[in-house]
Amino acid sequence: MIHRPSRAGAALAASVALSASGLAAASSHREAPAIARDPAADNTDLHAWVEGGNLVILASYLPHEEPAGGPSFHGFSDDVLYEVHIARGPSSLEDALTYQFRFSTTAYRASDPAGLPAPPSGGNELFSQLAGAEQTYTITKIEGGAKAVILADAPVAPPNIGRRTNQLVYGISGGGYPAFATSSRFLKQMAGGEGRAWVGPRDDGFYADVGHGFDLAGMCPLLAAPSPSCTPRDNLAGHNVHTLALEIPLAKVNGGAAPTPGPSDQQTLGIWASASRRKVRILRANGQEDGLGPWVQVSRVGLPLINTWIIGLQDKDKYNRAHPRDDLANFGAYFLSPILVRDAELAGLYRAGQPLAAFDPGALKENRTDLIDTFSLKPASLGGHNLETFGDVLRIDLGMPSAFPNGRALVPGADHEQTDVTDALLTLLLTGATGATAGDGVAANDALFLPTFPYLATAWEGASQGHFTP
Repeated sequence: MIHRPSRAGAALAASVALSASGLAAASSHREAPAIARDPAADNTDLHAWVEGGNLVILASYLPHEEPAGGPSFHGFSDDVLYEVHIARGPSSLEDALTYQFRFSTTAYRASDPAGLPAPPSGGNELFSQLAGAEQTYTITKIEGGAKAVILADAPVAPPNIGRRTNQLVYGISGGGYPAFATSSRFLKQMAGGEGRAWVGPRDDGFYADVGHGFDLAGMCPLLAAPSPSCTPRDNLAGHNVHTLALEIPLAKVNGGAAPTPGPSDQQTLGIWASASRRKVRILRANGQEDGLGPWVQVSRVGLPLINTWIIGLQDKDKYNRAHPRDDLANFGAYFLSPILVRDAELAGLYRAGQPLAAFDPGALKENRTDLIDTFSLKPASLGGHNLETFGDVLRIDLGMPSAFPNGRALVPGADHEQTDVTDALLTLLLTGATGATAGDGVAANDALFLPTFPYLATAWEGASQGHFTP
């Protein structure tokens, strides 16, 4: 029997398929042509969920970090404005709160190559961890047009290079790098009771078989008899990212009042993260680069995999530059007529004998209002919200359990998220049906998440770990 989901029931069906196992994580690794050439500004993932009396937000950048990528190890850029945006209520996607992160890195001290000063330091060094440069960050909160610095000149956790660096440079004694990187030296309280912040390298917590996925959606479980045989692989395993982590009291993000239990449009947030560069960049004769003019957004992420699997290549760069408030006007056709369904049909995933053969791709190629309804928490199972605006933001009702698409969480201390986003999004896009299985075969992260803030697993060590197979 061919399944043709009705438009009236598709939103509920899709939401049940997604929420049956909880939350999801988004991934946006190298998803657009322009940002693929600018990794320091490239959003990868955005996690947000209610944990106890706090809202946890993890905004990650720099995809596919090689842990051994020295001597100039990966890091945030001093020339990029990183922002976490929070809209509140049903009628607007303008920021109610904005958290801006700016970075500053000390220059290497000029040193005479023949001087060989003791102890080792300065620009004549070969090893960056000995040269003396350090990176700090400042967080500015914007609310109601007023700006306030809530954390100034806090140190960024350094890269996990290896044991010798731990002992001789970082001075770690006991606990090793994992305890050092999340110690009070880097885990900071923000002023005014604004909560806690942490910034630095982490394991990439997204897990997926992106290799087979980008081979015309040929995920192993979607093929009845792959030829050649198909083994799912987590292509993100062993890679790091850089993360901005915030733990904010709920009253601070809810307009000053504690959330009330139960669904409420008024206490529903829309969260997204972005990166911006100055409009004009000038390369000086001495090799220095200056940025001039207003900030121009070059990357963003909100909902899971939107720019990766929904927006077409011709508009991916435009999408990264756009504000979520304009998404329906600019990109609504992509949501209503998902290209992935057409491409999956071209690749034969709906043919007789294939796992998706029971579904009618013709009914799934157009009028997909179920996507918009589900992401807007409209189904009764998601609180029956009546949000007046739609855009690529992660919605989270602070009075309801954080279950995707109402927020999204890691499972503290476990190796998985509350929902595998790849399976959840494939189910929603390719079937629109309850209980269908459309996944990539990768069910867990390659490291355990931490049981406490900042939750993402410790960054892989360059000297002895990584994505390689020994």
